[in-house]
Amino acid sequence: MYTINIKFEQKGVDPVTLQNIKDGDSLLEILLDHDIELHHNCGAVCACSTCHLYVDKGMEFLEELNDKEEDFIDRAVNPRINSRLGCQCVLQPGSGEISVTLPDQTQFLGE
Repeated sequence: MYTINIKFEQKGVDPVTLQNIKDGDSLLEILLDHDIELHHNCGAVCACSTCHLYVDKGMEFLEELNDKEEDFIDRAVNPRINSRLGCQCVLQPGSGEISVTLPDQTQFLGE
């Protein structure tokens, strides 16, 4: 079971902690299941960069970064060394603590 700490770059949004999260789902799926919005224009198939997030802690608990994901991260707004795509961050078997920061979602058209 995992604990996931979520911070938001968007002003006025308080941090959230999710506890007792089972492995096997992506961070995108987990966030959406808990009514936390993270854009995913391509439908979570690693064909865009809208589910971009920053993994601040716990990268070792996630599926490894692959070349396709890395290509799309390069197209994301403000990529960093700890950038990942939420749709590709599948929690691996085990338990631990993961901390992520979600970029300001209002930067996308339609918000």
